[in-house]
Amino acid sequence: MTKTTTTASSALKQRIVEHLDERREQLLDFSHRLHRNPELGWEEVKASGWLAEESASGRGARVQQGLGALPTAVRAEAGTGELVVTVCAEYDALPGVGHACGHNVIAAAGLGAFLALAEIAEEIGVTVRLLGTPAEENGGGKIVMLEQGEFEGTHLAMMVHPMNQERSNMLPMACAGYTAAYTGRSAHASAMPWDGINALDAMVIANTAIGLARQQLEPDQQIHAMLTGAGDAPNVIPGNSSGMFMTRAHTLASLERVDETLRRCLEAGALATGCSLDLQQVGRSYSHMESDTGLEALWTENLRSRGREPLPADTRGGSTDMANVSLRFPTIHPTIQICADVPVHNEAFAAHAGGPDGDRAVLDGAYGLAATAVDAATTPAVRARLLAGQRTLRRDLPA
Repeated sequence: MTKTTTTASSALKQRIVEHLDERREQLLDFSHRLHRNPELGWEEVKASGWLAEESASGRGARVQQGLGALPTAVRAEAGTGELVVTVCAEYDALPGVGHACGHNVIAAAGLGAFLALAEIAEEIGVTVRLLGTPAEENGGGKIVMLEQGEFEGTHLAMMVHPMNQERSNMLPMACAGYTAAYTGRSAHASAMPWDGINALDAMVIANTAIGLARQQLEPDQQIHAMLTGAGDAPNVIPGNSSGMFMTRAHTLASLERVDETLRRCLEAGALATGCSLDLQQVGRSYSHMESDTGLEALWTENLRSRGREPLPADTRGGSTDMANVSLRFPTIHPTIQICADVPVHNEAFAAHAGGPDGDRAVLDGAYGLAATAVDAATTPAVRARLLAGQRTLRRDLPA
């Protein structure tokens, strides 16, 4: 297709509105079911099954549940057009606080966009693909799906994340996770402490070294640490200790440098005490985000029609495996406000995600994703750029 008038585009968007109105109860019921049944990463059995079931109701939908090594991943497609629009749906929850990241809203908005676009896919010359992506919080399901080829053929990738701010983009940081375990030798803490090798001391030294190293970290490099175990009784020299660590940085190159700082600090604990160190990376490294500015602008205009005013992101923070997708394909990852002054990953945020504010975000987010896809597919210059695999990026990242 080569040209679509503004009037025709407006008519298509009005059909999206009408279709979402028809699907309102279906989408909100799906969101509420996810919210009431939080499942951790890699364990989203109910969530993935429900997503597969609901997406099968789309016009001409072709659905597969279980992809390669990921039994809780989902792929649904509709339409046969040359422009491939990939919408990502996350549905994993957090330990203890459930959907305090609002992934029930993400999944329901993605489902709504898929169902709406399936109705008009042939008219606008697209194949719409919905990918249910497990374990965003703790494992990087999208990275595995990239490796398995589930994103192949994509011309634009999109998702929307609930937040306490309305932003046209996110600026997530590159991120890596590690576990560290020291093994020493237990002994009586009073009668013969000299026979012990203190694994708790190793962890204390490592964390002290990390604290001192923070003064020399580069801008936007971060190290987070948590002790997960160290001994069982105060009168026993701890023979084992363990912790979890995260590193973040502006870019993948910077992440490699802060990872090396963390490694040296952990090795210092082992060297000073004589313990052995077992250091393991958890999952894959998450990239920094390279959001497509042209698609961001389309999203912003479409959200304005819903009474929202997305602002550009002004600071980097957090991390997501959607960033790895952005290095391969034109990608957007905007945020949609469901509350103000309530931090994400908080019990109060979880309540908003399952309430009226979350419901509104589901419908507005679904509309924004679907309408942005319509603009991308029916604006000749944008369509040609995407088919050519060209991204429009800001160039403000340090090395």
